[in-house]
Amino acid sequence: MNTLRRQLALGALALAGGCCCAILPAAAQAQAAYPARPISIVVSYPPGSDTDSIARMLGERLSQRLHQPVVVDNKPGAGGTLGNGFVGRAAPDGYTLLFTPNPFTTAPMVMRLSPAASYDVLHGFEPIIQIATQPLVLVAYPGVGAKSVPEMVAQARSGKALTYASPGAGSPMHIVGEWLNRAAGVKITHVPYRGVAPSVNDVVAGHVDTAWVTLGVVSQYTSQNRLIPLAIGDAKRSPLAPNVPTLVEAGYRDVVVGAWNGFFAPKGTPADLVRLLNGHLNEILKSPEVVAKLATFGALPVGGAPEVLAKTNANEYQVMGKLIKDLAITAD
Repeated sequence: MNTLRRQLALGALALAGGCCCAILPAAAQAQAAYPARPISIVVSYPPGSDTDSIARMLGERLSQRLHQPVVVDNKPGAGGTLGNGFVGRAAPDGYTLLFTPNPFTTAPMVMRLSPAASYDVLHGFEPIIQIATQPLVLVAYPGVGAKSVPEMVAQARSGKALTYASPGAGSPMHIVGEWLNRAAGVKITHVPYRGVAPSVNDVVAGHVDTAWVTLGVVSQYTSQNRLIPLAIGDAKRSPLAPNVPTLVEAGYRDVVVGAWNGFFAPKGTPADLVRLLNGHLNEILKSPEVVAKLATFGALPVGGAPEVLAKTNANEYQVMGKLIKDLAITAD
């Protein structure tokens, strides 16, 4: 009897040991099995925007590679901070991602947010990958009569009342407009809109004189001479619009503002999941079809390690933060 009990006890210990050994690989397998369910890409802007359209294109290709649905979840409101904050508070499990343009960095600086509604721009998220850059372009209604920035500035200095549209107060387009005003010593009046589309519609109709926008949304109008491109906000000419000079060429060497977008995950998302997503998205950005599609939005692919996006975000925080303070930019 004692012998039988000893055998049973030894068998139980062996079984328990086997179970313990099996549990550890199971946990590793669960991590390796990511994703085991659909992934949500939060876009803090309405459907139909550039950001939304690019997110859907990338999500479709990411789904094909991960063999799980990747769904875009639009959470617009409060200048993008509503959706951004939602992702910042989400579980760090790789199933909730944020695809965002660079107002992600500046929106908390220009909006009066409660601590509960804000988020930590530099330390509250895990950078995954910078997807693209989008040059900002200054366009003019043909009836204004200016075909270059020097001509526009000369009109303003002579006393002509001019206006410029932006897709929103506190946006990069607003910041570059006010920076140019200060650098040129003029006062071209800012007219903020709620989004890119209405600002473009009104400059095409001649209700505002000029507008700062991303390149892709006005390419059809500039190609038809319905809008005149005056300058690019990047430091160098864009290969997507090589004939459009920069503000640097116009004599404003320090006035450089562009747009970018990228993927972030909630803080604490495992590093191996970040690397996995980064690898897939880098491969997606190598696709000629994706590069061509990005070009229709006036965007140029970037890619690289998560640190590239982290550096871009930190630089934006420092440079744009100082400008916002110096120029007294607010979203009011």
